[in-house]
Amino acid sequence: MSNGKTALFMLCDTALHAGSGSELGIVDLPIQREKHTGFPKIESSSLKGCIREFFETSGKKPSIADRLGISSSDLISLVFGPEDDGQRHAGAVSFCDARLLLFPVKSVKGVFAWVTCPTVIQRFISDMSVIGIETNIDVSKIHAHIVPCESKILIDEKENVEKYTVILEEFTFKNIEKNDECSKLVEWLADYVLPANQECNYLKDWMKEKLIILSDDDFKDFVTMSTEVITRIKINPDTGTVERGALFTEEYLPSDTILYSLVMFSGLFINEEKANVKKVLEKMNIDEKDMVIEYIKEMMPNIIQLGGNMSLGKGLIRTNFYSEGGK
Repeated sequence: MSNGKTALFMLCDTALHAGSGSELGIVDLPIQREKHTGFPKIESSSLKGCIREFFETSGKKPSIADRLGISSSDLISLVFGPEDDGQRHAGAVSFCDARLLLFPVKSVKGVFAWVTCPTVIQRFISDMSVIGIETNIDVSKIHAHIVPCESKILIDEKENVEKYTVILEEFTFKNIEKNDECSKLVEWLADYVLPANQECNYLKDWMKEKLIILSDDDFKDFVTMSTEVITRIKINPDTGTVERGALFTEEYLPSDTILYSLVMFSGLFINEEKANVKKVLEKMNIDEKDMVIEYIKEMMPNIIQLGGNMSLGKGLIRTNFYSEGGK
């Protein structure tokens, strides 16, 4: 029987708008952010709802449904909870808010860099520990202004030089050091966070070449000021001109952003109508929690679409569950 906890990693293939509603600030339609840090996030309700919708519309019937003798829709209701009446019983899978791990920023060398900060890394390692995943990364050696030893975003790299310069956007960061623990970190991220399919192998090299750990304040500035902000308009079909008052701005997380969510599984909460499901599982000697995990991982697509403006190709996300032993 498993411990019923895992991590879901997400790589944005296209820009993502997980909106927080309209505001009176500079951006009309901003993205969701943590209140205390200002870091971008995806609400768990948005993530769970998106995944549930895919399960409902995929047309794929899970193998466990036939073994249990129930329909796909009934199994979805058992695992995610009933959609029509949440008072009947709870779901058996829980998704936490998706937290930001790596944020892409334009770089003078190497096209772009993935930036993060000590606070994000420390929180990530702590979150992994909570669900029983040990990274074996020494947090005390993770600090600002370090890159992996294989980094290719360094300016004027020369032999016998211990400190380098990196230029991100229009900002210059000096005294950047190569760090063995940072190299160890990117090796772990490349093995466990990135999708295992062949077309994503190049991302493993990118991870080792493009990551940089900045200070918490610098990271916050980038995730606040370097998101994509798009101006939208509405054209009047009769006049061919912009309608008055129909100009607005939307904020997006850029493509290549990497996030993660903690996923927790439990046994089934079943009302009297579906009590026979528990009996069938007992006869088959299948643990309820393991059944839920098997179902979610079998049905989970490699790519989901989340957030606003799906018809414009926004919100395409590659998904990857943590797997023992890496890739």
